[in-house]
Amino acid sequence: MRAVLGFLLAMAAVPAAAALRPGAPAPDFTTRGAVAGKVFTLHLKEQLRHGPVVLYFFPAAFTSGCSAEARAFAEKIDAFRAAGARVIGMSADPVDKLAAFSKAECAGKFPVASAGPAIVKGYDVALGRQMEGRDITSRTSYVIGRDGRVVFVHDDMNPSEHVATTLAAVRELQNRR
Repeated sequence: MRAVLGFLLAMAAVPAAAALRPGAPAPDFTTRGAVAGKVFTLHLKEQLRHGPVVLYFFPAAFTSGCSAEARAFAEKIDAFRAAGARVIGMSADPVDKLAAFSKAECAGKFPVASAGPAIVKGYDVALGRQMEGRDITSRTSYVIGRDGRVVFVHDDMNPSEHVATTLAAVRELQNRR
């Protein structure tokens, strides 16, 4: 029964249309991000030098689901760090909006960064809708191993399970080391 449940959870977590499957190389990128309101340059390869990365894409800052998800990640950030992982939120929002979001909703505990068209395409997270004249992303979370390969994917517009499932995947990765 437990094996069946694990299989079903794994299958539900991998989206049918995701371009990046577990084992695929995660596209490297450099973009602008913010943590605690301070803007900086974020390079994925540099982040991976410190351990696995949870790269979670969200549709738009300051919307109810995205704010709730950011607060949930902020509440569990110590657990992610204890498992050796960094959390980075990604959205197609401009960096000035994300700087405010990083203070208000992320409580300054982890960075959020602007996903331009190349990043959105590389991670296959275009939602196919626009908000305020710009494309928005799907709610997709990737766990990327230190080797730059995708370990886990969770693709679901409901934000409620992203934190729990990605934390479980990070802990499983930690147990394999």
